[in-house]
Amino acid sequence: MYTAVPTARWAEAVAVRGERIVAVGATEEVEGLIGPGTRVLDLPGRMVCPGFQDSHIHPDGGGLDRMQCDLHDLRGVPAYEEAIRGYAGSHPDARWILGGGWALDDFSRGTPHRSILDAIVPDRGVYLPNRDGHGAWVNTRALEMAGITRDSPDPPDGRIEREQDGTPFGVLHEGAMGLVERLIPPPTQRELEQALVGAQAYLHSLGVTAWQDAHVTRATLEAYLALDARRALTARVVGALWWARDRGEEQVSELMALRARAPKGRFRATSVKIMQDGVPENFTAAMLEPYLDDRGQPGGRRGLSFVGPEALKRHVQALDREGFQVHIHAIGDRAVREALDAFEAARAANGPNDHRHHIAHIQLVHPKDVPRFARLGVVANAQPYWACLDGQMRRLCIPFFGPERTGTQYPFASIRRAGGTLAFGSDWPVSTPDPMKEIQVALTRIPDEEPEVEAFLPHERLDLTEALDAFTMGTAFLNHLDAETGSIETGKLADLAVLDRNPFEVEPMSIGEVRVLLTLVDGEPVHVDEEIDWPG
Repeated sequence: MYTAVPTARWAEAVAVRGERIVAVGATEEVEGLIGPGTRVLDLPGRMVCPGFQDSHIHPDGGGLDRMQCDLHDLRGVPAYEEAIRGYAGSHPDARWILGGGWALDDFSRGTPHRSILDAIVPDRGVYLPNRDGHGAWVNTRALEMAGITRDSPDPPDGRIEREQDGTPFGVLHEGAMGLVERLIPPPTQRELEQALVGAQAYLHSLGVTAWQDAHVTRATLEAYLALDARRALTARVVGALWWARDRGEEQVSELMALRARAPKGRFRATSVKIMQDGVPENFTAAMLEPYLDDRGQPGGRRGLSFVGPEALKRHVQALDREGFQVHIHAIGDRAVREALDAFEAARAANGPNDHRHHIAHIQLVHPKDVPRFARLGVVANAQPYWACLDGQMRRLCIPFFGPERTGTQYPFASIRRAGGTLAFGSDWPVSTPDPMKEIQVALTRIPDEEPEVEAFLPHERLDLTEALDAFTMGTAFLNHLDAETGSIETGKLADLAVLDRNPFEVEPMSIGEVRVLLTLVDGEPVHVDEEIDWPG
């Protein structure tokens, strides 16, 4: 038993009565609780740990993608073409071909041309976001339906990728995605519920028992509440309500009304998500210094702050004052600084509190800002699977950062050394939601699919204890669930995961192969592998 309790990390046995843990310790200490009706599960060679918790995830999107044209598990243009052709052929009546999940580094500059889609689906709109969700691949028909031409201006929060003469290329970045997305009928509540149920089953199979949904709209909230009302929601979910960046503080009262719709139960809407910038691959992550150009010289692009720094301070102060936790997407070093500045302003205006605000992604953090996480009590909400020299990093990031800025990426160990709190998440469906694969990269800083690649900034690697804690107690703390979950302790809820082996006895580059055999929530199984003989 890996307990995640710093003063007693290991135990031999755990006893559960009802929904709670009633004893943890040596086998002989716990065996005395066995009675005639007790289920006894002996697990030689396995390891039990607290259920994993994901600090930043999009289960509705992941679930919908699995129901649509899902490209996430594919690589290369031929594989994408085959999948799109197969999906379009099997859905002849679909007005739109939807789905997504293509990898940016499978295309030059991360931008596939519309002609590839035109050759497969010329007569229906195609809209396929990439894996990070910050750009969409569209065909000519979709552009025509949206009225996008060479004369169409870029929206203030996005960009239409163009050919040299201004003709739309076939990729829409950030806010420009909405030019086509607005034409697509939104999923029905029934479809959202199906997506969430499918995603939940998948996440439970990976040992995930709780998460923070990083983009909750009114429709998503209603789907969660419907599932919870009929006891179909078995995970513990904190919803981050979506902040419309084209509006101001007038929406705070609306968010408060949505929060009031979920005062108790497995779903609570106590957080608000603000998108502060984009991503570096399309030059929209907000940078303190300009991106480099193709010649390695500083250019004119510094990315986008979707919310002005002073407006961000006002918004965060207003949300903080009303008791919301604020969840800010910030990837570039300028966006991270703007987020920290906003939290500092909220503390100065409203005084200290226990809202546990957090910044998600933190790809680039200026060294001067590293100690501010601990000083301000801001949780570093990190996605460890990205902290490596994968193709996207090698081809679409580092050439435009330069060596000094490259060295500031994903400073997990530095934030911990400075006293900051780490919480881990996946951002699924952007990348795998498997905690063991993510933990492997946190330990090695090597892509799990490219073991021959060198470690990326190895001084920022974590050890296995630190990584496990970030996926258990770290996220439980972020979600205000740490009093009841996140560790194996007497009195806590029995949210547990059984691994097929002890990852502490596995080579670091094989940790991602560790599988979950059993997942319990409130002591009840929500995932049982065929290798487990679940009694009774």
